[in-house]
Amino acid sequence: MSSSFIFSTAYFPPLSYFSSLLKAKEVLIEHHEHYFKQTYRNRAEIYGANEMLLLAIPVDHQNLFSIPIKEVRISYRERWQKIHWRSIESAYRNSPYFEYYEDELSVFYEKEYEFLCDWNHDLLMHVLKILGMDKKISFTESYQEQHEDVSDLRNEFIPGKKLTTAKFSEVQYKQVFSDRHGFIPDLSILDLIFNEGHKALDWLEKMSV
Repeated sequence: MSSSFIFSTAYFPPLSYFSSLLKAKEVLIEHHEHYFKQTYRNRAEIYGANEMLLLAIPVDHQNLFSIPIKEVRISYRERWQKIHWRSIESAYRNSPYFEYYEDELSVFYEKEYEFLCDWNHDLLMHVLKILGMDKKISFTESYQEQHEDVSDLRNEFIPGKKLTTAKFSEVQYKQVFSDRHGFIPDLSILDLIFNEGHKALDWLEKMSV
C-alpha cells in the first residue's frame, strides 16, 4: 500500500479514519468531488445516553450535486451548532477529559463558517494538534477518478459500511455509557479524546494494523 493517502473531507471523523491518517506519510483531502449524501463528510457519530447518536450538518442545497465539495455551503436556517454542542456536552460531560477540552472545542460552535470543507479542515487540524499527530495536509487541485501511487480512501469511511481497504482493529477502551449498552466501535474521534485524553494517540496506534 502507498504511503500517500487521499481522504474525503469529514466532520469529526471516526477512529478508522484517524487510524489511516496515522499511517499516512502524505495526506491529500479531496476538494473537487461532488457531494455525497449520508456520509461522514457532514456527519459524526457519538455515544449518547441512548446508544449511538448521529450529528448531521445541514448544507445549502443550491447546486449541491453539481459543484465541487469545496464550494458546498453550510446552512444556518436551523441552530444546528447549538444542538450539536448540547448533544456533545450531554454525551460526554461525565467523561474523564471533557472539561479539559471543553473550552477549546466549544469555540468552533460559536463561529459561523461559510463552507463545509473549511469547517472540517479547521476541526481536523485542531484534533491533530490535540492528538500530537504532525501531518501536513494538502488538497486536490482537480477531480481525478483514479490517483496513481496513492491509496484512495475517499469512499472507504461511510456509516454502516464495512471497511474494505483501510485496516482497523476494534480495540476496546472505556466509554461513558458502555455499562448500559456495551462498547460501540469506530465512533467519532471525539469519543476517544473525551474518554482517553492524552492517551488517545496510544489507543489509535493499537487500532492501526
